Amino acid sequence: MRGLLRLAAPVAAGVLLASTLTACEGGSASGEDRDKDKEGIAAGAAADVSTCKDQAKAAPTPYPSGFPSDWPFPPHSVVFNAEDRGSDGTIVTAVSSAPFKDVLAFMNKDVTAKGFEVEDGETEEHDAEAEWKGNGYHGRWAIRESATCPGETVVQVLSARQ
Repeated sequence: MRGLLRLAAPVAAGVLLASTLTACEGGSASGEDRDKDKEGIAAGAAADVSTCKDQAKAAPTPYPSGFPSDWPFPPHSVVFNAEDRGSDGTIVTAVSSAPFKDVLAFMNKDVTAKGFEVEDGETEEHDAEAEWKGNGYHGRWAIRESATCPGETVVQVLSARQ
């Protein structure tokens, strides 16, 4: 199962990065980043991450069984897509009107306090991602300042049962 996470996690992060970077200026990503983004797109996008909070319609709950029912989303968030990816897990996409730095703090403090421990991660100026495990699940989350909705932050969480 760990092998699937290693395959699925970069796809989720690539999807998020690819979708948001395409709306940014062309010089915002290095050649290496653009190549990673193409790999994410080739694997299939999860949700339209250009959706703004005021346009987002809440996805039906409960989310597919590969997603923990107690996963916390940042304040001022709307979860607008949940997709079962079979053995790769479930990917859930939300948009928050909270600024990136507040969402990052939430992911590192509040999500961890609910038992979803960060195992490894990376933070840059406008995006962050981390592998996590806890409460019988494992996966990867990725957050990014929205390229199309000023002041908003896109949150994607990939999850599978351990």
